[in-house]
Amino acid sequence: MDNKVMVFSAPSGAGKTTIVTHLLETFNKLEFSVSATSRAPRGKEVDGKDYYFLSAKEFKKRVKNNEFVEYEEVYPGSFYGTLKSEVERIWAKGNVIMFDVDVKGGVNIKKIFGEKAFTVFIMPPSLEVMEQRLRARGTDSDEAIKTRIAKAAEEMTYAAKFDTVLVNDVLEESFAKAERLVTLFTRLKPRKKAKK
Repeated sequence: MDNKVMVFSAPSGAGKTTIVTHLLETFNKLEFSVSATSRAPRGKEVDGKDYYFLSAKEFKKRVKNNEFVEYEEVYPGSFYGTLKSEVERIWAKGNVIMFDVDVKGGVNIKKIFGEKAFTVFIMPPSLEVMEQRLRARGTDSDEAIKTRIAKAAEEMTYAAKFDTVLVNDVLEESFAKAERLVTLFTRLKPRKKAKK
């Protein structure tokens, strides 16, 4: 099988992680690319599963050693990136890499991998719906929600740089559309669903 990459990006609250999790459960040969970060673990995050946690010093050393496919300083002193070793590890198993990254990361990955990558921009039906979803989560203050909505409006301007846009309105329909996109690009077949 050719080495392939699926990239899913979206503004916060558009449902990207829910869709990516569904796809990883649906396709055997789709494997999540674990990013490296210089930030500290949050909650129950596990090193090597959720992220590779590196100190800022270690991260910068690896950048200098050209160990990253791509990286970005998302906030001052807070780095995120994809290690070359992670890409090689997944492709060595014959699996397709699944990236769940921010919008700029998605555009960068497409530039790096070209035809090997298929990029999907997950769009909320509207900023109003997105705001309702963020409020329903109950994890953010009013101020944080306003910041996320402003950032989302800016991120939506990147949609045209992606191979396709998936509007996440009805979740079950979005799952089906995302499955079709994976199958068309990778030729992977979904697992047989157990009969209820």
